[in-house]
Amino acid sequence: MTKKLELVCPAGTPASLRAAVDAGADVVYLGFRDATNARNFPGLNFSRDELRAGLDYAHARGAHVYVTINTFPRAGDPGPWREAVDDASALGADAIILADIGLTDYAAGAHPELRRHLSVQASASNAEAIRFYKEAFGIKRAVLPRVLTIPEIAELNRKVAIETEVFVFGGLCVMAEGRCALSSYVTGESPNINGVCSPAAHVRYEEEEGRLVSRLGGYTVNAFIEGEKAGYPTLCKGRFVAGGQARYLFEEPTSLNAVHMLPELMAAGVTALKIEGRQRGRAYISQVVAAFRRAVDAAAEGLSVPREDLVAVTEGQRKTSGVYEKTWR
Repeated sequence: MTKKLELVCPAGTPASLRAAVDAGADVVYLGFRDATNARNFPGLNFSRDELRAGLDYAHARGAHVYVTINTFPRAGDPGPWREAVDDASALGADAIILADIGLTDYAAGAHPELRRHLSVQASASNAEAIRFYKEAFGIKRAVLPRVLTIPEIAELNRKVAIETEVFVFGGLCVMAEGRCALSSYVTGESPNINGVCSPAAHVRYEEEEGRLVSRLGGYTVNAFIEGEKAGYPTLCKGRFVAGGQARYLFEEPTSLNAVHMLPELMAAGVTALKIEGRQRGRAYISQVVAAFRRAVDAAAEGLSVPREDLVAVTEGQRKTSGVYEKTWR
């Protein structure tokens, strides 16, 4: 039997954490209920007491919990971010996921025993960058940005002796992860500091001339005819008029699904698979985690990976293998 890929699954709420663990997650990743994590939305995330209970639930069932502290502290105000690191350590988190270089240095010095992973928000996509974080701060794992082909991942793993984690399912971002300031131009809140891309307080849906119009910060992002499914208004997935035609200029709504590529990812030396979706509900979590649990187990046994039908829970009811099978140059 080949060593199994670790299945790292999202939890935006305590209920989702339990759903992920029950469906077969090896690891659940989550964040505190503040700007220290990149999914700082109303109704999501964990208080300290909820994290304590979640850790107890996961550990009792053989699962681990990673805490994301993956936004960038405000200049002159590192306190909330350092407190998040301190509390994650005190509560017994199995690892923390970090993006900011200063905060990573703090964690290494204050809590050397606490396992540290490099967030995708750090945008480290080459061997030299990842080797630096490993040697300077004792990073044990790097979550790779969604810009690398499988041969490029394999080459990186040959050059750096470090665990690598890659995304295999969920929403995609066409911007440089950890570097996008697009929605902050129209809302004043940065995904990288406030932890919110297209914050809900700035979202509006209005009926106009038989269409449902979505707006962000006063700017029209999309318009949907009757019966057309309305997506959440993020600027990079907006439909705009250019050349007299309304179309998706950056990216059409679609979700990554690389379930059929697990054998290739294993051969490339990947350690862990990440499912995106901390903003999604328990039904999504249960269905997707269970499907990938079956797929990971089959791949470890050398069996054919089952082709799970997850189209109903993908964005725009479309799926893509993204850059893993890049056919353009």
